[in-house]
Amino acid sequence: MTHDHDLVLRPTAAQTEAALNPPPGRNGGDLVVESLAGLGATTVFGLPGQHALGMFDALRRSDLRYIGLRVENNAGFAADAYGRVTGEAAPLLLSTGPGALTSLAALQEARAASAPVLAISSQVPTAGLGGGRHGYLHELPDQAASFRGVVKSVHTVRTQSQIPSAIAEAWTSALTVPHGPVWVEIPQDVLLAETRIPVVTGGDTFPEELPPRPELTAVAADLLSRAERPAIVAGGGVVRADAAKKLRQLAERLQAPVVTTFGGKGAFPWTHPLSLQSWLEDRHTTDFLEDADVLLVVGSGLGELSSNYHTFRPRGRVIQIEADLGKLESNHPALGIHADARLALQALLETVGERTDPSAPERVRAVLDKVRDRIAAQELTLEQDVLAAVRAALPPGAPSFWDMTILAYWAWSAFDAKAPNTMHSAQGAGGLGYGFPAALGAAVADPTNPVLAVSGDGGALYSVAELATARQYDLNVTWLIVDDGGYGILREYMTDAFGAPTATELTRPDYVALAESFGVPGVRTSPQTLAADLAKALAAPGPSVVVLPAVLRMFAPTHLG
Repeated sequence: MTHDHDLVLRPTAAQTEAALNPPPGRNGGDLVVESLAGLGATTVFGLPGQHALGMFDALRRSDLRYIGLRVENNAGFAADAYGRVTGEAAPLLLSTGPGALTSLAALQEARAASAPVLAISSQVPTAGLGGGRHGYLHELPDQAASFRGVVKSVHTVRTQSQIPSAIAEAWTSALTVPHGPVWVEIPQDVLLAETRIPVVTGGDTFPEELPPRPELTAVAADLLSRAERPAIVAGGGVVRADAAKKLRQLAERLQAPVVTTFGGKGAFPWTHPLSLQSWLEDRHTTDFLEDADVLLVVGSGLGELSSNYHTFRPRGRVIQIEADLGKLESNHPALGIHADARLALQALLETVGERTDPSAPERVRAVLDKVRDRIAAQELTLEQDVLAAVRAALPPGAPSFWDMTILAYWAWSAFDAKAPNTMHSAQGAGGLGYGFPAALGAAVADPTNPVLAVSGDGGALYSVAELATARQYDLNVTWLIVDDGGYGILREYMTDAFGAPTATELTRPDYVALAESFGVPGVRTSPQTLAADLAKALAAPGPSVVVLPAVLRMFAPTHLG
């Protein structure tokens, strides 16, 4: 008997001839780019460096498109966004030591947000490995150790024959749920040495699916079918799994109100009668979720931001569907289902009973009315008007990328993302400088849509070098910089806690003149003209900068008392 897995594809005569007589002039770097192309990669991000030149020289002989940024961390953010938008593993080519280490903050964000990034770094020559201090440029005693606590998996290469398999293994890891960044390390001499290894022509990988255990979904379906006050928390896992339609079907069948986390923006329609929107930093929402007798949490670990800073105390039964095993029941006891959100929601749809609850939309409206009244009492008209202007200017299907800044914190709770996988921020790891370089990566992934980046002036100063990248590749990114003269949210935190801020005020450039010095058009706007100026910039091809001088305030928290 012959089984399917016993079948081996036989090479054609042409493939055999090519394998026996590979073209001359190839090196280890060619094996890298051939492996990437064989796996389906079309675009790579990164920066060249001395030890990595073998890879970059090989790019010249390949069909891969190279997008070079000016700082490794920004290249990592661009790859992160490319991975989020396309669902593909985004290759990130880096050099040894300082170059590699500079990408760590971006890789931490990719890990927190489950963005598939395939980082490939050079290493010192093999003679310098083993932990000794040989004095090579960029030498670290154990470079890979710096990444093991950050990325999903580490793959070290020491010979050319290991390159195709290591990259294929890393690619599979990056695209196996939960998605995430992975790290491949290849010594300089391995990259530079001429190779007689045949051209890499195949590389299909099949990331394993993560279905739910049927006995667990059976219990979950029974609990939800019999619930009197079910509710749903939808996290980033719903977006990453492309499961928004299944979430809506389940919510409507159960008549269960849905709140989306900040990473799950767009997973549920904002104006749906069952939508609690994203007001997780509000005690009225927290109270509502605590009152649910069955709470279904899909694709969220109920971490700090999703639990109103750990003040959430559920009184009912919690069902948690989570692809990241480390997050399962990490904050609250639950019926934990280790599964991809899409597959688990499909299993529930096949087994859950239909509920009728005409009071559910009314209870949702009551919560949202309380939230609106609380915000209205704080005289925050400017902030709400600015956010409304951004929403009015941004086309419904256009993606937006938000830095860690006050307007982004407003957007987490109050911005209608309009569609899944269109609003992204650095709230996974919380580092500055994400918005603009990430928007560049999204514009590379889909040049047909304008892309919006939003930064404060503090975060903008992390990313100004990438104006050169935006101009070089003529990327359709509009960068909104809210200039308040410092680290605005830290100014608020310190004033509230200590009575005065320290180290929060910044000397900053004229951002319009700075943009124009890069050949990027810039405009200074006001809250009254923001919608029109932003819409005009987004409609124009190529990069642009819109600067809004404004001091915005955050709404009062509800978790401190």
